[in-house]
Amino acid sequence: MSKMSTQTQAKPLFSARLTPHRSLGRRGYRLVVAAMVIAASVPGIAFFAMGAWPIVGFLGLDLALIWWAFAASARDGKRYEQITLWPDQLEFKQVDGAGKETLTRFNPNAVKLVVDRDFNERTTGIHLRNADKDLVLGAFLNADEKSSFAKAFGTALRQARR
Repeated sequence: MSKMSTQTQAKPLFSARLTPHRSLGRRGYRLVVAAMVIAASVPGIAFFAMGAWPIVGFLGLDLALIWWAFAASARDGKRYEQITLWPDQLEFKQVDGAGKETLTRFNPNAVKLVVDRDFNERTTGIHLRNADKDLVLGAFLNADEKSSFAKAFGTALRQARR
């Protein structure tokens, strides 16, 4: 198998970039955090005025934990998977939220696309499987997106084998 990358050949047979859905953008994130600070300030001031000042620290801790959860979610939202199918090679690149890349290559003739379904025939998982490896594709996608991707990718993989 030749060592071909996405930069060395002009046009792949199939290429898809899978990214997790994020419904809250940067502006929405700022608005939610500002609303939380305002909402925590009102009882915080009241408790401080009554002499129950330790409660203000717990409210601050709550805000810090919420901020940490939003930051972790935003970092996780930066991850993606790139699937590129060439006539003689299948490249699967996973990039995590920190930017660490993992590239796995397969021979299109030796890899099997496995689609897991539940009792209602909804797609619950997509795997690339060969003798050595079993990689999960698009674990962060919803069932409809998984089904649509599996159909398109399966068709391209069958065509590459001809």
